[in-house]
Amino acid sequence: MTSYSKLPAILVLQDGTVFHGKAAGKIGTTTGEICYNTGTTGYQEIFTDPSYYGQIMVTTNAHIGNYGIDEDDAESDKIQIAGLVCKNYNINYSRKMADESIQSYFEAQNLVGISDIDTRSLVRHIRDKGAMNAIISSENLDVEALKAQLAAVPSMDGLELSSKVSTTEPYFYGEEEAPTRIAVLDLGIKRNILRNFDARQVYAKVFPARTTFAEMEAWGAEGYFISNGPGDPSAMDYAIDTVKEIIAADKPMFGICLGHQILALANGVRTQKMFNGHRGINHPVKNIIANRCEITSQNHGFGVIREDIEKAANIEVTHVNLNDQSIEGIRLKDKKAFSVQYHPESSPGPHDSRYLFDDFISMVKG
Repeated sequence: MTSYSKLPAILVLQDGTVFHGKAAGKIGTTTGEICYNTGTTGYQEIFTDPSYYGQIMVTTNAHIGNYGIDEDDAESDKIQIAGLVCKNYNINYSRKMADESIQSYFEAQNLVGISDIDTRSLVRHIRDKGAMNAIISSENLDVEALKAQLAAVPSMDGLELSSKVSTTEPYFYGEEEAPTRIAVLDLGIKRNILRNFDARQVYAKVFPARTTFAEMEAWGAEGYFISNGPGDPSAMDYAIDTVKEIIAADKPMFGICLGHQILALANGVRTQKMFNGHRGINHPVKNIIANRCEITSQNHGFGVIREDIEKAANIEVTHVNLNDQSIEGIRLKDKKAFSVQYHPESSPGPHDSRYLFDDFISMVKG
């Protein structure tokens, strides 16, 4: 087990609020947009989800690290969050399947964090004040110096980040002899999305974020999937143009999270930065078409603008969030394209929405 000594650390928010705690992970300094996830499990999936690239994550569950780290739980090849804020940071773990402790994992991947702070107070503050940048340091406890460093950090609003987390080279996932071929535009995809396709006998070719429709079409795909990912969707003209071409060619298309926002933008619907965003595994969503409720896994800080969708003659709303009535799903009336704002692969989370993968395969085969 990795030796560990709790050194002092400090968290400074963009509005000047300061929290004092203990160092977690590597000794150092990190910056990013601070946000919180209300999930009670799945911390490793959160750490490795590319959608969280550039963000400092506050975990509301009281214990983090208590079941260790298992490589099979990773959603990508590395930690994607910029930093961690938690209450109880547990070096010792009890799961036999675990490969290592959270501390050795963070040290190996240079992740800076802070523990032993009142995360309930912090989350209430962020909830009331909205999304903002923050800085964590366990090497410099000078508040004024940290404020000056934080002032230089850009806002998430307007940032294009998908090209920073996307694959650099195309790769295949699944069995080559599978009956269905899907082209995947990787804007920051989670592994469990690909696992859900594989479980449905799909052979997928995963393409870098800036791949053109012509390049994907040359492979001979029967359908197109637009993945989740980080950053501001309105800053992604390259992906919006690609989706416009997929739609114009009348190809079956399915988008999740960022992919949902890109589909909306490709149809003239604007997106906006949310006050806090949705991040957790218990968000209630109503499927308007089926007239039923789903408990969903979500992780997004941007959303589509309802007023624009209501004005669009070719877009039908399929899902709404029952907490704030935000748009959670759309489909095009005149094309074979639909999307959802949440994560139907739900890893972690309930599996209420995995039928959407089946719906997509049926659309492709139809």
